Amino acid sequence: MNHLPSRPRPGRRIPLRRALLAAPLAVGLAACSGGGNPLASSPHDAAAKVTYTAAKGGKADPAKPLEVSVKGGTQITDVTATDSTGRYVSGQLSADSKHWHSTTPLAAGSHYTVRVSTEDSGGRPGRKTLTFDTTAATSGFHVTFGPDAGTYGVGEPITATLSAPVKDRASRAIVESHLQVSANPSAAAGSWYWVDDKTLHYRPSTYWPAHATITARSTLSGVQITKGLYGAADKPLTIHTGDRIEALTDASTDQMTFKDDGKVVRTFPVTTGKPGFDTRNGIKVVLDKESFVQMRSETVGIAAGSSDSYDLPVYWATRVTWSGEYVHAAPWSVGSQGYANVSHGCTGMSTDDAHWFFDHVRVGDIVRVVNSHGPTMTPFDNGFGDWNLTWAQWQKGSALTGDGGASGGAGSTGGGTSGTGGNSDQDQTTPVDVPAGDPARLSPQTA
Repeated sequence: MNHLPSRPRPGRRIPLRRALLAAPLAVGLAACSGGGNPLASSPHDAAAKVTYTAAKGGKADPAKPLEVSVKGGTQITDVTATDSTGRYVSGQLSADSKHWHSTTPLAAGSHYTVRVSTEDSGGRPGRKTLTFDTTAATSGFHVTFGPDAGTYGVGEPITATLSAPVKDRASRAIVESHLQVSANPSAAAGSWYWVDDKTLHYRPSTYWPAHATITARSTLSGVQITKGLYGAADKPLTIHTGDRIEALTDASTDQMTFKDDGKVVRTFPVTTGKPGFDTRNGIKVVLDKESFVQMRSETVGIAAGSSDSYDLPVYWATRVTWSGEYVHAAPWSVGSQGYANVSHGCTGMSTDDAHWFFDHVRVGDIVRVVNSHGPTMTPFDNGFGDWNLTWAQWQKGSALTGDGGASGGAGSTGGGTSGTGGNSDQDQTTPVDVPAGDPARLSPQTA
């Protein structure tokens, strides 16, 4: 909205106005009844004096600025332009107050209302309301939010998948500023991170609040992203969070501590990865739950028939990386659980403990490993390692507060100092970069 300040201009009767303002109250009351004060008069219809650039009898091109002009001795005092969703159009007035043009792009396929206030050479106010439509976009830019609607753990990030790549920072800023996320009860401050040209993740500075309703929506409909590419209408997403579930595994003591809303519920003896197959440190998010998985070593690059090969039926498997790291039942290693690390990278438990764990976690819950000799979970290339970036590092992935990965992607394999900024429960050890193609370590070694 552009409320332009009234200021002295050639031809205006400043002495007359000052005289009226200095006159006795009785004169002021007379003027308020329309007795000569031009400021007290109802605005006249300025239609004959106002012109604007829109196709006559057709629709305006949203790629071109809206221009409003006045004729004769009339001057523009205010222009307010809004589309059908209530979005305002910014603009600039010429030095002589006779021309106004928009400085932000119009939306495609939208209906606009423009209210122009004027003042003639005699100081009399005028008003003209204009309406027009813009042509629809020839190609639509869509945003698909994830995950699917449902209830998740407090570590689940919101994802946005774009229908077309967005590379430069200016265009990324346009997209990001129109992707809105809200939570009830309110979450800590959050931000989007550009994982690559077509993928963004959103998380708060600390975990989502428990038992919250989270909504993500796009307001890009009709908005120009790049030349010839306009946003389309997309379906919003609403998800919910359950209890704040956190499972902390200490690889140095071979114990897992299970917390529900900050309260310790159970402690389990576990085994993690043996030397050469050390379990990843860091914060991981539950990706899936599979009651049965047949784990074969050759699927992760371990040759069949070698000393480390395996082909095992595994039950109550909770997945935490896409490459195959699970928390699962490992009855063959019960004698080592709580005492030694003998697995190929997974966290092994007794069948009863794994079943209990399986039944008490959901997708999005936090599974954290500390004091392992393994590398730290990478942020984006093997599941949701988003929380292994500090809040300051996370903000650098935004096109609004950081560089937005405008050099061609935010980088999905680099590590970062772990933790989430201001939440001591989420502090981590310093990450170690993981080479691309790092093989999965799935099942504990058989007896």
